[in-house]
Amino acid sequence: MTTVERTQVFLLPDLGEGLSEAEIVEWRVAVGDVVTVDQSVVEVETAKAVVDVPCPYAGRVVTLHGAAGEVRPVGQPLITIAPLDGGDEPAGHATYREEERAGSGNVLIGYGTGHGGATRRRRRPRLVLAPEPTDVGPADAARADVGVSAAVSAAPADPRSPAALVISPIVRRLAREHGVDLGTVRGTGPGGVIRRADVEAALTAPAARLAAVPDPHVALAPAGDGDVIVPLTGVRKAIADKLSRSRREIPEVTIWVDVDATGLLETRAAINAATPDAPVSILALLARICLSGLRRFPQLNARVDTEGQRIVQSAGVHLGIAAQTDRGLLVPVLRDAQRLTTAELAAELAATTAAARAGNLPPARLTGGTFTLNNYGVFGVDGSTPIINHPEAALLGVGRIVDKPWVVDGQLAVRKVTQLSLTFDHRVCDGGVAGGFLRHVADCVERPAMLIAAV
Repeated sequence: MTTVERTQVFLLPDLGEGLSEAEIVEWRVAVGDVVTVDQSVVEVETAKAVVDVPCPYAGRVVTLHGAAGEVRPVGQPLITIAPLDGGDEPAGHATYREEERAGSGNVLIGYGTGHGGATRRRRRPRLVLAPEPTDVGPADAARADVGVSAAVSAAPADPRSPAALVISPIVRRLAREHGVDLGTVRGTGPGGVIRRADVEAALTAPAARLAAVPDPHVALAPAGDGDVIVPLTGVRKAIADKLSRSRREIPEVTIWVDVDATGLLETRAAINAATPDAPVSILALLARICLSGLRRFPQLNARVDTEGQRIVQSAGVHLGIAAQTDRGLLVPVLRDAQRLTTAELAAELAATTAAARAGNLPPARLTGGTFTLNNYGVFGVDGSTPIINHPEAALLGVGRIVDKPWVVDGQLAVRKVTQLSLTFDHRVCDGGVAGGFLRHVADCVERPAMLIAAV
């Protein structure tokens, strides 16, 4: 059997929840490199997250299927590996084929076959954006040149690519989203590398013309001078599709109530004074209140199975937290949140939202929620009619907390007031259940001591 016949082609796996495609952000290896079982070979961006994809084969890289910025469908070739010269079938091949036939989820999503060596995954050097050339000393410039050389060697050669030298995936994404031809951009970074500032400068140049790829099936009016064309792709497309499906399928109703949150703020201050090493956020207290309400009104912790013509009430509360990130609106999920203490909720919320904004959450952490909490008050707004995160049945929105006149014991006073909005699927319950839940949440916000009676 020849070496060519013994090559192994690794197909882009399903990275979770039936995602159909992924965009190549950066190759971790180049043609000719030797890789080990489960070594990360490429960073890709799906509609949900940026993830590293490990290869289940060991050997030498023969082909990289696709360049940075290219979208690859799931199930299409990603990388071709050949066994090392004179060697037998690389370790892990037989194991991978057996697990693949058995439908091993570990192999599909890249958690490994469990039979590879304990070799540490090797990462290619990555370029760090340098300061302006006038601020770079001789030693810094030398270090930057080394980073450029290493990063360039990691990039696959593509004769169809323009001569532009781009290392950062952020720069590529910025140029792609705004229709900038990188071949026309002059790089000011070390070795002529195109930096983010260079793309932004091209956007403001008088000669800049932003282009979009037209849909051959739709007749569009031509873009005027200065129009900004933003392709509906990636995360933006996933958000648009999901929100459209929610509005199309779910008969939603929104109810709201103004509440005096002074007691909630005082409770948080008292907790943090007693436990300064484990501070609790307002969001964590609101999450605890929501969990109490869902325990009393489980109809809202549900989804509608339209094919089975049934309502499925979840045994556990998988709490989604709406988080605004540079990649768009994401909803990371805290599994079985009802099992966490308030302090654990606070810690998990802080860690999860930070990871979401950094793009470090795996796709599995961004799906499977049963109820969502959305604190849009951070944007300085009072109220909203939020769209349900399909296929969930309800979402609680919280506005900003501001000083407002409020009647207390028949006297006018200045209190900390916020607005709570509950959007619910009218198929899972009627207004009595939804109103009961919202009233319970409002009462707990105004009198946090009520939580003790509910636990």
